[in-house]
Amino acid sequence: MEILSQNSKMRKTSAKAGVRIFNFSIPAYKTKSGKITCPFADACVSFCYAQKGNYTRFPVVKESQEKKYLLSKQDNFADLITAAIKRKKATHIRIHDSGDFYSPAYLNKWINICKVNPGVTFYAYTKSIQFFLESALAIPSNLFVIFSEGSKKDELINPSTMRHARIFGSLEELTEAGYIDASANDLNAIQSNKKVGLIFH
Repeated sequence: MEILSQNSKMRKTSAKAGVRIFNFSIPAYKTKSGKITCPFADACVSFCYAQKGNYTRFPVVKESQEKKYLLSKQDNFADLITAAIKRKKATHIRIHDSGDFYSPAYLNKWINICKVNPGVTFYAYTKSIQFFLESALAIPSNLFVIFSEGSKKDELINPSTMRHARIFGSLEELTEAGYIDASANDLNAIQSNKKVGLIFH
């Protein structure tokens, strides 16, 4: 099993930008055994893109996510990810195109991974805002965090200062609100415009 993988959007973005983007994903919302992987998910649970399409169509995808979740619990998780980054020659890592930071301890593992891989750009959409605000570890400069609206803790997001993501019904609506469209280009989420827009699909 490959620890790091690419979905179609990442492959297209990688080819267009001349970079090597890979992602690490775990089960969306909860594991097969019932462990919650998105502790602050709210209404998004009912329409989550990671619970439909290829994420559910192919059993091998779900099996891989379950295995990666178990890997994330291991003490050597950081070493496994770092080895995979070197093997893939990754320049960018998206943490979770499925799932989220399910505990402060798990978040801190990723913060340390970022610190030992300073030449790699990491980014993550997350609803686990509270964990970031309460973390005892400083967020490294090579980790871009996009706080996703629609969580149980939306009141913690300051949209005027924090990088955040909002869902829109159309490109016109997104543009008029002053957001950058990251629907097709994954790297638009980490540009200077901290208002990240996604079109509902």
